[in-house]
Amino acid sequence: MIETILAKIPFYLTILSTACGAITAALIGGMAIWTFRDIRSRSRDVLAQLLATLLVLVLPIIGLIVYLMLRPRETLADAYERSLEQEALLQAIEEPEVCPGCGQRVKSDYLFCPTCHTRLKRACPACDRPLNLRWSLCPYCGAGVSPQVLETGARTIPYVREVQEVAGELEAGG
Repeated sequence: MIETILAKIPFYLTILSTACGAITAALIGGMAIWTFRDIRSRSRDVLAQLLATLLVLVLPIIGLIVYLMLRPRETLADAYERSLEQEALLQAIEEPEVCPGCGQRVKSDYLFCPTCHTRLKRACPACDRPLNLRWSLCPYCGAGVSPQVLETGARTIPYVREVQEVAGELEAGG
């Protein structure tokens, strides 16, 4: 009985070592595939991708730890999103001014809207630079000015205003 058990031990050890080897190979392969996918999402450099994957294949656990310490912090997608956010912020800062009366774009140095004639700013009495109507001090020359109340008149579309003017002319002429 003991002799038959001793005779089967090499067979069972072969099966056990084969199973352990397959599990180890699968783990190493999985670490290498994960490393390759991770570095590919973080860097476009083919050499860095190859070296990181080889490091994990040659030194499985130590290589993975070293890779995790040295890998880039952000992915390429994160870097792209960050650059889009920065570009959106810059566009918001550089966004052109809009007339409160008609909604048309106006330049920052306009005193009146050329479309609807709404007063946008006023000229500084000392240096003639455009000032916001709410400002009480010229930021360019330091001259004191009295703030003005913003007019909140009726906001009409330029086309409607033209139709009203034509109708008024017809009534006056007819």
